[in-house]
Amino acid sequence: MNSRMHSALPVVVTWSLLLGLVGLPSCTSGPKRGDGAIEYAIAIHGGAGTIDRNAPAERLQAYREAMTRALTLGRDMLAAGSSALDVCEAVVRTLEDDPLFNAGKGAVFNDAGQHELDASIMDGSTLRCGAVAGVRTVRHPITLARKVMTETRHVLLAGDGADAFAKGMGVELVENSWFDTPRRRRSLERALEQRDRRGALVPPRDRRLDYGTVGCVVRDRQGNLAAATSTGGMTAKRWGRIGDSPILGAGNYADKNAAISCTGTGEEFIRHAIARSVTARMEFGGRSLEDAAHAVVHDVLRKGDGGLIAVDKDGNIATPFNSSGMYRAMADSRGRFDIAIFADEK
Repeated sequence: MNSRMHSALPVVVTWSLLLGLVGLPSCTSGPKRGDGAIEYAIAIHGGAGTIDRNAPAERLQAYREAMTRALTLGRDMLAAGSSALDVCEAVVRTLEDDPLFNAGKGAVFNDAGQHELDASIMDGSTLRCGAVAGVRTVRHPITLARKVMTETRHVLLAGDGADAFAKGMGVELVENSWFDTPRRRRSLERALEQRDRRGALVPPRDRRLDYGTVGCVVRDRQGNLAAATSTGGMTAKRWGRIGDSPILGAGNYADKNAAISCTGTGEEFIRHAIARSVTARMEFGGRSLEDAAHAVVHDVLRKGDGGLIAVDKDGNIATPFNSSGMYRAMADSRGRFDIAIFADEK
């Protein structure tokens, strides 16, 4: 994106134009920093895990640039008056197309050398939600998840049924091999080498094989909240494994109090219903977003399990994690525009 494209996107915009405008802007573009009520706020994550601070500088910079592009898109849509749901879907679509992340293009392989993708989206103002799990041919699982929400009386469709629904809905389909990347193929090969004496796979020693789940939480100008999460799951996963990302209340949730998107060890987020636990602490315990999110991540989850992003009804943002890093980005109507990876970055 060049400097002439920095103005706010119009409210009505086609997907091709919307996604075509994504580029790397200056972080100083957008509203000036100031006081007053927050009119809109957005947070994005690109996964949490054992992120190596000593990774090549150009690789870390690539992640920062990708997060900047996605955040700019979301912020500009919000500034133009777009709804929280539209922003969540648009931002996650861009991340699903970025091979840096474990969602869409660049998703991890299962143990059979294929891709099975999960996603969910939720409208906090109505509790309407949709999710898909184990889809194999859908370029943008987050769009299919929204179709489940708007075009069916169901919440979650999985496997062959979800792929069949995708064909009927006319969403963009691709060959399963379209999601391949050499980096994820190497990760699968390393994971398959790690077997016990019986030949069964063991948890990978290098947890970087899995990270990259993407998510977006938004508070729009109308005060509505929404959350969206998309993932390729766990490297070398077996038997149709489904993690937390498509499970509403575990990896993704939005209500009148806050919107939450999680990333990390999915089984733990499911066991503790992490996303809903944040809003429940706010609703029934009177906790602030910051306190509730911090308690759930640091007092309930184990160290290294991951983190979450959250925004509340007032536009406050929280991004706690207990791993070595989490790709994250935050912006609001006061002019905030922050990109970070490691814990000591503010």
